[in-house]
Amino acid sequence: MDSYKGIVIRSTGSWCTVLSDNEKITECKLKGNFRIKGIRSTNPLAVGDKVEFSFQKDTDFGLIHYIAPRHNYIVRKATRLSAQSHIIAANIDQAIVMVTLTRPRTSTGFIDRFLVTAEAYHIPAFLIFNKCDQYSKEEMVELGEWIQLYSGLGYPCYKTSALFAQGIEEVNELLRLKVSLLAGHSGVGKTALINVIEPGIIRKVGDISEYHHKGKHTTTFAEMIPLSNGGFVIDTPGIKEFGLVNFDKQEVPERFPEMRGLMHKCQFSNCTHVHEPGCAVKAALAKGLISHTRYSNYISILRDEYFEETEWD
Repeated sequence: MDSYKGIVIRSTGSWCTVLSDNEKITECKLKGNFRIKGIRSTNPLAVGDKVEFSFQKDTDFGLIHYIAPRHNYIVRKATRLSAQSHIIAANIDQAIVMVTLTRPRTSTGFIDRFLVTAEAYHIPAFLIFNKCDQYSKEEMVELGEWIQLYSGLGYPCYKTSALFAQGIEEVNELLRLKVSLLAGHSGVGKTALINVIEPGIIRKVGDISEYHHKGKHTTTFAEMIPLSNGGFVIDTPGIKEFGLVNFDKQEVPERFPEMRGLMHKCQFSNCTHVHEPGCAVKAALAKGLISHTRYSNYISILRDEYFEETEWD
């Protein structure tokens, strides 16, 4: 029986779509009760997985019998009460969060949770600030402050307008030959940006709700979109939270670059940078060397209900 290799570009439960090495699209399902050792997940298969499959006699769908080892993956909690996780995507080269200052406004809490998650999985992260054509003078000043903050922390930032195709060449180059996870609140313009970069891909762009200024979901599951520049974009649903699954709270400051270089200077080796004396992080905060917004988001993540109860014992 012939075996074929490919990459999962869409996964909806037990079925998935595989793009073969010869660029052929095949609908596939997993063979038997497939589980990946060491991962408690609701979905053993995710977009970005490299697989091998074969066809059964007289069928036009493939049976996946092998999933290649992942060099990384990113997850969120399956539900608030579940100990299991849901794998959003695997084998990611870079993670990009799309941000808008208005209609809808992206919270710094969402940005920092995204960056912390990317740091935890050792995935390079970037920020795209979209809808720059719509900002007032005051918002442009605020935008400059955000870009100064995050670029200063080592996260490259891009300014775009999907509507007027501003900054598209730079983003196209960023995506070239890379597997990129693209995340952001619904309505920030992810789909519109993909449409501008790859005009041949027809996507439905959801209307913005005038009442809530929030986007309607146009994607209900992650999917991988092949680009003509050799890259792939993994478009994710409007995810409110990235679950910091299997995190220990002492790991969190390690995922903040501005704290990571100071931790060894604290008086106590197990300092949480909240209430302890002799804390180098709090001293830097008092001197204005650490953003108060970032520190506030750090505290929020520390107290997050997504942590396992045992981690607070």
